[in-house]
Order: sequence, then C-alpha cells, then structure tokens
Amino acid sequence: MVRSMSAAGVPRDPAWRAAFEAVPRHVFVPYYYAGDGGRLWAGDPDEEARRRWLDGAYADTALGTRMRDGRLISSSSQPSLMAGMLDALDVRDGDRVLEIGAGTGYNAALLAHRLGDGRVTTVDLDPEITESARVHLAAAGHRPAVVTGDGARGCPERSPFDGIIATCALPSVPRAWIEQAAPGCRIVAPLATGLVALRVEDTAEGRVAQGPFLSTSAYFVALRGAPERDEDAVRHGAGVPRHALSNDLFRFLLALSADSIGPLEAYRLWRHAHRPGRERFGVTVTDAGQWAWLDDPDGPHRWPLPPL
Repeated sequence: MVRSMSAAGVPRDPAWRAAFEAVPRHVFVPYYYAGDGGRLWAGDPDEEARRRWLDGAYADTALGTRMRDGRLISSSSQPSLMAGMLDALDVRDGDRVLEIGAGTGYNAALLAHRLGDGRVTTVDLDPEITESARVHLAAAGHRPAVVTGDGARGCPERSPFDGIIATCALPSVPRAWIEQAAPGCRIVAPLATGLVALRVEDTAEGRVAQGPFLSTSAYFVALRGAPERDEDAVRHGAGVPRHALSNDLFRFLLALSADSIGPLEAYRLWRHAHRPGRERFGVTVTDAGQWAWLDDPDGPHRWPLPPL
C-alpha cells in the first residue's frame, strides 16, 4: 500500500511515510462493505473471504464501514488521499491537532504516531463511532483523546490547536475552529468536492483564515447536522450544457457556489475563466463572514458561503 502511495507522490514528508508503514490499517477495518454490497470481515470462516478482506484493507481505496438506514455514515478514507491531506496539514513536532470525524480511528492513529497520543484529539457526533474508534486505537497501541460531540463546535477544552483536519464534507468553515486555532494554525477540510487548506493569522482587522484549494478532488461523507444542499439543482442546471454538468471541475464550482449563484451564472464564470481547476479557487474566513473566490480573495469573482 505504501509503495503504491509513494508511486503517486504521497506522502512527501518521510515522517508520514513512517506512520503509514507502522500503523496497521486492518486493525481499524475489521469489517467493511465490498463493491458488490456484501460485507467482508476478519472473522469470516471462509479462508478465501478472509484473504479478500485483508487484501482490501491494504488497497489504496476508501472502505465503507458503517451504514444506517441504507446510508453510508462512516468510512475509512483512501490512504493516498489521507496522505495528501496530512502533508497539507504541515505539522511540526510538538503541534496539537484536532481531527473532525473520528471514523475508524485510523487517521487519529497516524496523527498519534507522528505527534504523540497526548497531542491528538478526534471528535465525532456518534457515540457508537467514537467507542469503536477508541477500541481500534487501543488495539493499535494508541490512546489519543476521543471525544463524542458536535464536530462543528470543535473541542474548546483541549484548544488551542496548531492543526485542524476534517474528514467529513462541509458547506463552510465553522467559526468555532477559527476561535480554537493557535496563530499560524493550518486547517485542511473538504468543501464542496475539494480540499481547502487555510492558514489562520491574527491581523489588525481581527483573526483571518485564508487559503486555496488543493488540486485533488475529494468526496467525503457529509458532516451530520450540516444543512442539506439541493443536489437536484447541482445535477440539473437549467440552461447549462450537458457536457459541463458531467465535468468534474465544473461540478466542483457548481457545488461551491450553489448557495449563492445560479447554475447558469456559474457556467458563464467557468467559461470566462477558461475552465479553472480547483487550485485557482480559495476561501477566506473573517470576523465578518466567509466567502469563496476565484484567483484573488479581493477580486471580482467571489461569493458568500452559508453559515454553519
């Protein structure tokens, strides 16, 4: 798995490579849902099924781990995507990190291996998920703080944080994270279908978090409790050519701007800007609000993001 990730250029930081080599992923996914809808698990009496489970645990792919009412509510993210996010988090020895979305506990274990158990906090709303993550982490020899609570509120009692990383999709950046960040904190979070990487700084105008999106696409389970977006409006933009609606980069812009500008206006912007990639977009968060932008935070192409 690590060789496959290295061939793709991640992780860049040797310390993260060492973490992926050391932390056993299979401990965190004792069962998961296969592509055919069936479930693979470590205790299957069939030897071939157990082999498939183990092979899948070390494939560079996302694994669905928890369903409720037919809906995926938790997963183990694709390792190479996790590695890219951890690289972007830009941690240093001694940093304190908050993870939003405990999932299986695997990402928290990687953080704990890199930084030490006492410097990692992972939060999830679902007590079943946090208890399961706690058990997996202990089995792998790690005991970071695992907190059951609303990830949008962060974890003020363990702040300030030097890094905040989210493994659930968001419509905007929660204000609580900015308030719990130490100056210089890096925030890496899924927004729309991309990953935004913000740096928090104190300025004369107040605290500001700002930064661009990474170039990679990212599809995560949504933060529970966040406002639902109208997916039909995203999929079927009136007046927008079908080829654009099927284009991943345009759909990113459409998802990022769906609460502020219409599909046709988004299409015109996309065409005018020569079909920009994710890395040309960014987000700014201030005391007065937050907005997404194309090319320039203070330029003409920007729009507000909904409050969370």
